[in-house]
Amino acid sequence: MEINADPELQEAARIAVRESLKLQKDEKVLIVTNPGKDVLAISESLYAAALEAGARPTIMIQPVKAQMDYAEEAVIAAFESQPDVVISISEEKLGKDRSGMQTPYEWDGVSYDHVFHYQLHGAKTLRAFWSPSATVEMFKTTVPIDYRELRSRCERLKEIIDGATEIRVTNRGGTDLRLGVRGRKTKLDDGDYSLPGSGGNMPAGEVFISPELGTANGTIVFDGSIANAAGDIIIHTPIRCRVESGYVTGIEGADEARALEATIEAAASNALAMGRDGKLLRDKAEEYARNARNIGELGIGLNPRARVVGNMLEDEKAFRTCHFAIGHNYDEDAPALIHLDGLVSEPTIVVVSAKGKETVIERNGELLV
Repeated sequence: MEINADPELQEAARIAVRESLKLQKDEKVLIVTNPGKDVLAISESLYAAALEAGARPTIMIQPVKAQMDYAEEAVIAAFESQPDVVISISEEKLGKDRSGMQTPYEWDGVSYDHVFHYQLHGAKTLRAFWSPSATVEMFKTTVPIDYRELRSRCERLKEIIDGATEIRVTNRGGTDLRLGVRGRKTKLDDGDYSLPGSGGNMPAGEVFISPELGTANGTIVFDGSIANAAGDIIIHTPIRCRVESGYVTGIEGADEARALEATIEAAASNALAMGRDGKLLRDKAEEYARNARNIGELGIGLNPRARVVGNMLEDEKAFRTCHFAIGHNYDEDAPALIHLDGLVSEPTIVVVSAKGKETVIERNGELLV
């Protein structure tokens, strides 16, 4: 079945379906997208590639969902069909799970406020990739890469970071942050989403970790691009964030800093309002509000074809950058309504092992391992 006439896009879709997902005959594939021209074209190409692989794809189109919007009820209900694969190609976000936020899903002592996260990370009944704000040009450029080389690079970094006690990130722009990582596991966005419970971005290309709660201290100077409620923006005046005991306690800069502060304040106040309205339990609402300022992620970009273009899906994968996220983390113990990634350029990243050995994995943007 030929849906999209762009041969480069169709080939990128085949690579995503065959090399990344390793899609099998008769597997159920749920593709969720929006009406926008680019995301719909990518979704149609993935639909056609899934059909070629002998799978059973379904496309659902919902209105665009921003950071704090709910997904349509029909989209959440579609997860009851137990898809083998879920692909989210959205202009912004998949959307929050209204029911899951009110009554979280439980698996092995971990609470999940979205059925997607529950099935992916908890029950591990599906595998997935998601591409928020993907463009056709980005998909064609950054998906066809050497995945064997990417996976090797990711594994080398994981070997160093796993079991470490602390990571320090500095750069010439003024970033100087220490964060604890005891008991945390490095996660790989290496493009291998072939096993149940695996998933990540497409384009792929980063390693990332959620800091120990309350351990991040110092200064982050965001100087590349950053996400906020209005979307992703290139930073012209650096945003300086003071971080104490895991939380952003001060933000300085120009318009970009004010937009970041406003987004964080809105996430906190919306969480408290949800508590008052009964959409979240009162103690949960306070936790969500508090974590609007949480440092939830450190990630390192590793896709050789990614560039900083003002689109976080691609920006955070670019070489010579790392990124920190403010808000929700990936260990599901710091829930928040937001997850705002921001880039730090040309970082020096030092990993401290349990025995006190220091390993420089990146110096002034140059990857050393």
